[in-house]
Amino acid sequence: MSLSQTGSDIVREDLEFICSALGEDYPAIKGKTVLITGGAGFLGYYLIKTLLAFNRTASFSDQIRVVVYDNFIRGIPDWFQSLEEESHVEIDARDITQPLPHDLVPVDYIIHAATIASPPLYRKYPIQTMDATVQGLRNILDYSVRRKESGKPVEGILFFSTSEIYGEPTSEKIPTPEDFTGRVSCTGPRACYDESKRYGETLCINFAREYGLPIRMVRPFNNYGPGLKITDQRVIPDFAGDILNGRDIVLLSSGAPTRTFCYIADAIIGYYKVLLRGRDGEPYNIGTSEPEITMKELADRMIRQARELFDYQGKVVRRVSEDDNYLVGNPNRRCPDITKARTELGFNPVMDLDEGLRRALCWYYENFQEEGRVE
Repeated sequence: MSLSQTGSDIVREDLEFICSALGEDYPAIKGKTVLITGGAGFLGYYLIKTLLAFNRTASFSDQIRVVVYDNFIRGIPDWFQSLEEESHVEIDARDITQPLPHDLVPVDYIIHAATIASPPLYRKYPIQTMDATVQGLRNILDYSVRRKESGKPVEGILFFSTSEIYGEPTSEKIPTPEDFTGRVSCTGPRACYDESKRYGETLCINFAREYGLPIRMVRPFNNYGPGLKITDQRVIPDFAGDILNGRDIVLLSSGAPTRTFCYIADAIIGYYKVLLRGRDGEPYNIGTSEPEITMKELADRMIRQARELFDYQGKVVRRVSEDDNYLVGNPNRRCPDITKARTELGFNPVMDLDEGLRRALCWYYENFQEEGRVE
């Protein structure tokens, strides 16, 4: 075994990198109050830790106050419990489908990341998925309208949409730009997620137009890295679970579908840039346009990293999923055009895929016992 870094080392390096990259954007958020919904999830892991990393070196008056909402439908992760010790963090076990309380501290920025984003899980809980996205967003927008009418408007709202709204793009629309209108089923097994996000964007655009709210939208493309639960049932944690359990990597498809993968530290930089500098009522793709690789190639890359790290001896095997809907509506290709975020916001993802996979595997190794075996 040749683990040169611990998972904790990797997260610390990532946060230093994120804070450095956001140095010019930080003045807009210092001393502010930020509400993050779905804070106990994958994205919340780094969204929260980034703000706390800024606080480590900030004066008292520049401390960022973080308000976290989550209904903890998937439990409370171990890392989240340590937030109770942070003096500038307020945790509320609240369901965002309920109206925001009238006694909520005045927040300056709102990040709506509450949703179920794992395909097997949102197909299992379709109503909850739609409610968290749509009703949760509407509650945030109604609160923001009240704030504006009171003369104390919020400064920015970030809605997490999804690359799934594009459905199955035509070949000439890959890499896929934001103006592609999508080819999406409104009745398929993935529609609860895809269509609720599409409607969410429509809500955002119209509230921005009618009420002048500072709403921006991001469309994430396959983020991965520390914080993504090994039991999440997305492809990289699935493969990591096979590796750390000493099993062969199981492909539940032909291995031919392609994706690009954006490391979480790069993605978080993009999300905060959109929140702080994006145009109102506008969507931004956040991901990386290369390399676009097949699922078989992804498995092979993870095997190479695992052999160097853990002397892993497994191989790739193919099986058919017991879930009849596992591949229904699953796009054959997904690759973003990030020209808009790059030119308008200076978003420039830099993490090499192999290095990102190595970092993810190191983090999973350290946190494996906390995540639980997946056999």
